[in-house]
Amino acid sequence: MSAQGEYYIGLMSGTSLDGIDAALVDFATHPPRLISSRYEPYSDELRDELTSTCFTEHISVRQIGELDARLGLLFGACANRLREDSGVAAAEINGIGSHGQTIYHAPDLTHAFSWQIGDPNRIAEATGITVVADFRRRDMAAGGQGAPLVPAFHQAVFQHESEYRAILNIGGIANLTLLPPANGRTPVLGFDSGPGNTLMDRWIRLHQGLRLDEQGNWARSGQCRPDLLTHMLDDDYFKRPSPKSTGQEYFSMDWLFRHLQGLTLPAEDVQATLCQLTVRTILDAADKTAPGLKALLVCGGGGRNRRLMELLQEQADYPVLSTEAFGMSPDWVEAMAFAWMAHRTLNRRHNNIPEVTGARSRVIMGGIYPAA
Repeated sequence: MSAQGEYYIGLMSGTSLDGIDAALVDFATHPPRLISSRYEPYSDELRDELTSTCFTEHISVRQIGELDARLGLLFGACANRLREDSGVAAAEINGIGSHGQTIYHAPDLTHAFSWQIGDPNRIAEATGITVVADFRRRDMAAGGQGAPLVPAFHQAVFQHESEYRAILNIGGIANLTLLPPANGRTPVLGFDSGPGNTLMDRWIRLHQGLRLDEQGNWARSGQCRPDLLTHMLDDDYFKRPSPKSTGQEYFSMDWLFRHLQGLTLPAEDVQATLCQLTVRTILDAADKTAPGLKALLVCGGGGRNRRLMELLQEQADYPVLSTEAFGMSPDWVEAMAFAWMAHRTLNRRHNNIPEVTGARSRVIMGGIYPAA
């Protein structure tokens, strides 16, 4: 591999708790070029531990400390395997941007915080590459929500000179980036619209023991129940203006059970209604905040849910397309975003958007853990 590139690695583990996405990106070109990618699933045992640990308010210090160290080692090993597969030497890579694994996101407290684990010291030690991590808390220190962060990358790679676009990332939580034409003065906006896959994933796991609803086939087998959907849509979160962010701490199984109270419905009908909830909250938010939208570009794991994509395409008043159509694989956009974050941080350039997060100012996010 030529040393002429400007190489960075992005590491991402999202709210689906399924594994690590790793992307090796060259920023010598615009748009940046994905050189190599790797996905490493968590073991069933680790996934169960993360599920019981994340988004809970009661956990032992020892348990969280060990999990932080363990994930740091896994992230470092994943980065090394990605680099070895690509043939790029460690000395050629300028930095690693590691999002880590969110265990709790609480932007609305008096002393707001967001906590990600996956010890960056261990990643730097394992790889011999400078690591940038802990991105969210600097934005929160500046009065922001610390989320969503990826809209800054979306703006850098997807904004069009004259077309109003939106980028939809569907992970455990769904978030929207609204990209007005670059030739105007309208600011870029972004926010979490509500649940993405999280409630559907947890409902099918409860009833069928499966990790996810493959292609949305179980949701397809049920009927959307308007009474349940209306009840869920009445939640205050959906009425709040941006900036706003959320997580599985809020859209939890307790949240779902509260809305199911007093109802007796087939499990597949609940799944169909949860799928429609994701669709409705995404499109309602986009229609309310982005009049004149010309295209919705989808990335993230939810793009592989065929039923979800069909419903989006049927109900939207504009084309709903994969980011693949614009030259970027939907599976790797988020990992590439954290490579971009590290690139910005190490070049001392801001990497948040105050209009998105609510921060008082632009800041350079991320702590730096130098290579040995």
